[in-house]
Amino acid sequence: MPLPPSGAAPRDRLGARLHRILLRLLAVVAVVVGTALAGPLPAAQASVTLTRVSDFGSNPGALTMYVYRPASLPAHPPVVVALHGCTQNAQVYADNSGLPRLADRDGFLLVFAETTTANNPSQCFNWFQAGDNRRDQGEALSIRQMVSQAVTAYGADPQRVYVTGLSAGGAMTAVMLATYPDVFSAGAVVAGLPYDCTKDNSPYTCMNPGVDLSPDAWAQRVRDADPSYAGPWPRTAIWYGDQDTTVVPRNAMELRDQWTALHGLTQTPSRTTAIGPDATRQDQYLAADGTVAVEVDKVPGIGHGTPVDPGTGTEQCGSTGAPYFPASICSSYWIARFFGLETADPGGGGGGGGGGGGSASCWTASNYAQVLAGRATTSGGYTYAKGSQQNMGLYNTFVTHTLKEQPAGYFTIADNGCP
Repeated sequence: MPLPPSGAAPRDRLGARLHRILLRLLAVVAVVVGTALAGPLPAAQASVTLTRVSDFGSNPGALTMYVYRPASLPAHPPVVVALHGCTQNAQVYADNSGLPRLADRDGFLLVFAETTTANNPSQCFNWFQAGDNRRDQGEALSIRQMVSQAVTAYGADPQRVYVTGLSAGGAMTAVMLATYPDVFSAGAVVAGLPYDCTKDNSPYTCMNPGVDLSPDAWAQRVRDADPSYAGPWPRTAIWYGDQDTTVVPRNAMELRDQWTALHGLTQTPSRTTAIGPDATRQDQYLAADGTVAVEVDKVPGIGHGTPVDPGTGTEQCGSTGAPYFPASICSSYWIARFFGLETADPGGGGGGGGGGGGSASCWTASNYAQVLAGRATTSGGYTYAKGSQQNMGLYNTFVTHTLKEQPAGYFTIADNGCP
């Protein structure tokens, strides 16, 4: 997560700028020499088709909005906002993160926000600047306006809006959860930092070695971002590589402290499991109703980046075709699952997120996932379909139902066929 020097003298800033230019020239020379020695480069993978949205509000942060709309999108789809890391752009994140494949399968709209070197020399979101990490200001407001545009132009569900990002995009994810807890239901911070660490520290200190505050002190910084907000707080997943020396693992623990404190939870996990092909350690912190309020995913053996697992398996996604996408576990798959967006195997007879029969949409998932997605509610340990209030059975991950949505917002059990 390279950043521009903070508080440097003009001569120091000039020297740093010249140093960056020299590094870029050396990189170009290395590519040319490497190509000449090794022969032609392998063909690049096909790029994901993104649609640029030019008019989405006042855009005080001078960001660019792109949308990935699956060919088959249900009525009132969820929205996932994705924020790239430093030196990246929206296209790179779309091509390598695996998110578009999941959007196709699970039926959600993707919004990619993009910053440029005009905003930041290293193409980082300015998570560390007060003008960009406060509610209704700068980049934070621009991203909020993208969500509004997605809801208006694509008929997206404003109750199912999520955000995720890598590195500076991960830190900006924490910014969005803190400044707009009324907009985002959940978020996933990948190799990011706790909100407002730079209130009294430099961004470099926050990144490495990190800053240690009490859970209550961290939580108060989020509360101060929108003092009038009374909850509930967004659910938060935290992903990091245990070998990360750019944004050190300490930041994941401080993020955990910040968000467990906001949810009124201790810093001791309710349960711990191993997931994925690399036995990623997943710690979950459960709210009183059994939902996962905070989740921490420690990926072994990788450094800084969004972990991916290229392949065609159900739990595989992503590409290692660009820097900062280490081969390991498909983090995007597990993040979508945390958001409650995953669906049953399309070949198994339950097509989640697919439309059919006029305006009806059908969703197959566990009771737990149906509640997280906003299609059902829970009371007294049981699950009820929104609208019809049909009893779906126990609120857990083991009971699965198909829900039919018709009209919008009204769900009925349709296990025997949908629509």
